[in-house]
Formats: sequence, C-alpha cells, structure tokens
Amino acid sequence: MLGASAVQRLLIATASTVLALVVGLVVVAAAGYDPATFLVNVFEGSFGDATAVAQTLRSTTLFVLTGVAVAVAFRAGVFNIGVQGQFVVGGFATVVSILWLAPLAPENAVGGAALLVCGALAAVVAGGLYGALPGVLKAYADANEIITTIMLNFIAIGVVGWLVDGPFRGEGQRAPNTARIPEHVGLPRLVFDVPDFSVVGLAVALVAVGAIAVVMERTRLGYDMITSGHQEAAAAFSGVDAKRTIVATMTLSGMVAGVAGAVFAVMIQGYYSDPSGIGTYGFDAIAVSLLAANNPLGVVPAGLLFGGLDAAGRHIGIYSDVPVQLIDGVVGLVVLFVAAPELFRMAARRTGLGGEDR
Repeated sequence: MLGASAVQRLLIATASTVLALVVGLVVVAAAGYDPATFLVNVFEGSFGDATAVAQTLRSTTLFVLTGVAVAVAFRAGVFNIGVQGQFVVGGFATVVSILWLAPLAPENAVGGAALLVCGALAAVVAGGLYGALPGVLKAYADANEIITTIMLNFIAIGVVGWLVDGPFRGEGQRAPNTARIPEHVGLPRLVFDVPDFSVVGLAVALVAVGAIAVVMERTRLGYDMITSGHQEAAAAFSGVDAKRTIVATMTLSGMVAGVAGAVFAVMIQGYYSDPSGIGTYGFDAIAVSLLAANNPLGVVPAGLLFGGLDAAGRHIGIYSDVPVQLIDGVVGLVVLFVAAPELFRMAARRTGLGGEDR
C-alpha cells in the first residue's frame, strides 16, 4: 500500500466498494430478505426517476464539499476530524449574517444575490477560523489535532444548538430554529423542480473541487502543505515554515467545510436548526476522502457513490420492509471496506512498518 500510486489506490477503493456491496447483499439474504429486490430498490432510490436523481445529487453536493475539506488536510498529512464542527459554524454564520443584513438590502434578485455572497463569505470566515484553531494548537502547542478537532465538533454542536434554541430562535418557532431567510434569498431551481436541491449548489461544489485541485497540485502553497505534512524536516530545509503551513492547511480545510455548511443552510433548510439533527456529513466525509485516496478530483465519484447510497437508504426506508438498521449496516460495510486499506497505509507510514523508511 505504501508504494501504491493514486490510480492504484482508487482501483483498490473501487474493488473494496464492490466487495462490500456483495457482502452486504449476502447479509440481506441471511436476514431473510430478497437481495435482488433490495438491489433494485437501491437503484430506484438513487437513479430511478428525476426526483431520485435530484435527491442523489443533493447528497452528493454536500459529500463532495465536505470530502474535499477532509482531503485537503489528509493530503497534507494533517488529520482534520473536525469538518462536522466547521460545517455547523459555517452554516450558522451564513443564516445569521443573511438575517442581519436582509433589512438593508432590496427585496429583489440583486439584493438576494448580494445577501448570498455575504452569507458565503461569513461561512468561509467562520469555518476557516474554526479550522485554524486546532491548527494553531498543533503547530505551536504540539496538541494532537485528532483530539482537538473531535472536541471542537461537540463544542460547535452544543454552542450552536444553544444559540438556535435561545438568543437566535425565530419568533413563533415551536422547534429550536432560527427565523427563515427571506424568500428572495435562495438558489434557483434549474433542471430539477424540487425544493431542496439546485444545480447551482452542485456547481459550487465542482468549482471548489477544481480550485482545491489547482491549489494542491499547481501552487507553491500546495507544495508547502504537502511537504510540511509528510516531510517536515525536508520542508524546513527548503525554507518552508512548517508550523505556519499547518495552520494554513487547517484554515483552508475549514473554509471549504464552511462553504458546505452555507450550501446546506441555503439550499436545503432555509433557516438553521439544532445541529445535532442535521446529519453527519462532516463525519461521513472522512470515508468519502479515503475512498478518493485523498485526491480532490477523486472526491467527485466518491461523493456520488455516497450520495446514491444516502438517497437509496431513505427510499428503501419508506418503500420497503427492509429495516433501516440493515440499510445502515450495508453502508457501514462500504465505509469499513473502503477505509481499511487507507488506514493500513497511514499506519505503515507513521510507524515505519512498510519494510523501508518512507
């Protein structure tokens, strides 16, 4: 695994996914359900009609953005397990900034577009700062970024949950939600006439993928990030400030996670609710990134796979008698099979168990 190229790692991840699905079908059959019917329901739920495709692309949009956020850090040798928290604070900052600025903007398309830009900028700043915090702790206090980012996830969820249930709770809201953002502030419904998906959101995700790929592969910053993460001594010898680069890596990762939160808040919710119930996109993104071998471009097909599984799971839960726990088990097998090769690779690199010093 240490000597595997990016293409080989993608092939291994693809084979792992297929094997996991095969094992999942065996489990479905052993539980007393028809695996052929289950497979048909998976296809219908993910690509069966226009609505199913829209639901798949909706989840894909979020998985791609959060997956790229994870890939930025992992590719640079930094473990950002805090994408969920950065996702939460980014989405919350988007909604709050739009609500605060809405009275100052005209109630038309131009005003709506301006508010969207302001909301996106607020998400980028909030997510970036929240990502920079564990980066600073790692670089200058030698704190383990895995522990700090996990802790910051719970802090973000708890604090934002308190805010939407208290100071920022919308007037007349029975549930812990903020007020709704104005109707003229939203992404246009193009191609798919569904209320919670817009191809503009998907386009934002694809633009983010392209931008991150260029930064990581074609710029000095990307070179410094990768070098500092994997060969700190070599980076220092070549004049790179490794500590500052670690902070920049976590900041960039958090900025992308913040954009994901903004897209979620505007495209899907239209307000902000208790983050403990909004989904685990930031955590699932770890498996998405591992499936893509931490390659920003590979995150797109990986995100599409997880988006399809997510949409299929919701479809089967409604239109099939297969227990939702069994569906989650199949998805868990995919995550396990996909993650295992990359986890062995990371462990070998960290411990020097690969047979030679790499």
